[in-house]
Amino acid sequence: MIDVTDRHCRFFHRLLAPHARLYTEMITTGALQHGDVARHLDFDPSEHPVALQLGGSEPAALAAAARLGQQWGFDEINLNCGCPSERVQKGAFGACLMAEPELVADCIKAMQDVVDVPVTVKHRLGLDYDESYGFVRDFVGKLYDTGCRVFIVHARNAVLKGLTPKDNREIPPLRYDVAAQLKRDFPDAVMVLNGGLANADQALRAGEGFEGVMLGRAAWHTPRVLSEVSAKLWPQTVLPTDAQVVDAMVGYTSRQVARGVPLRVMLRPMLGLVNQQVGARTWRRLLSDSTRLRANDPAVLYEAWRALRPVMRRDG
Repeated sequence: MIDVTDRHCRFFHRLLAPHARLYTEMITTGALQHGDVARHLDFDPSEHPVALQLGGSEPAALAAAARLGQQWGFDEINLNCGCPSERVQKGAFGACLMAEPELVADCIKAMQDVVDVPVTVKHRLGLDYDESYGFVRDFVGKLYDTGCRVFIVHARNAVLKGLTPKDNREIPPLRYDVAAQLKRDFPDAVMVLNGGLANADQALRAGEGFEGVMLGRAAWHTPRVLSEVSAKLWPQTVLPTDAQVVDAMVGYTSRQVARGVPLRVMLRPMLGLVNQQVGARTWRRLLSDSTRLRANDPAVLYEAWRALRPVMRRDG
């Protein structure tokens, strides 16, 4: 979810799912060593619980990044061993790391030595077209021996050559049964299911027997899926209406615009808020209008909301 789940997206998602654990986009150790740390690690207090997801393969660099993450207040440090993009492969991390479980174990131990918050791992079921269960079982077992107890399992293989990142989310077959076998073999580990979960009913059905489910692209394209899952898991929680979400986001974006943040980057996650509702196209068109966005005025959210309501009344 690089360039997707930034802090503005997470603020928005927190409104829709008050109890969910949020994850940052994958942030590389190099970005924290040589880049703008505040830009990468700053977040709103409302985001808690929030995890910092790191990309890297050098134990010392990951330890330094994990230490920064704890200092900035993150509740969890997560090592990405599942991303198959060419950019990640060139850096020899992400899914590539599954071929080097000893190195991953060293990375986990280095991070555990410098932080008090949990250090967790996100991984695939295998590499390329090797679907042997022993591969992922031994990978998880090696990390389990370090004391790692939380595994986010993307229930597909990562094909490192010949498939794009988009293809890797769609072409390698989903194998929820293999993820379930991992849970049976490591019963006291926290296993979170990821991959191919497109709606609330499917996510909860596939996630039976696991401690949680992780939603990625579904939360971006249809954000209200987060509320649908929340309503089923925490039925006593009162979730905000769309109008209340708009009010909250106008307040948030106004504060951020005053700090110099472009409005357009904060509205991108909101484009799908009213998807599957009458008038959704009008909403998306207004919030994507370059002329309106150049004005950097959060009132465009109210303009889009007012335009949406008559469409819904007329067609409803």
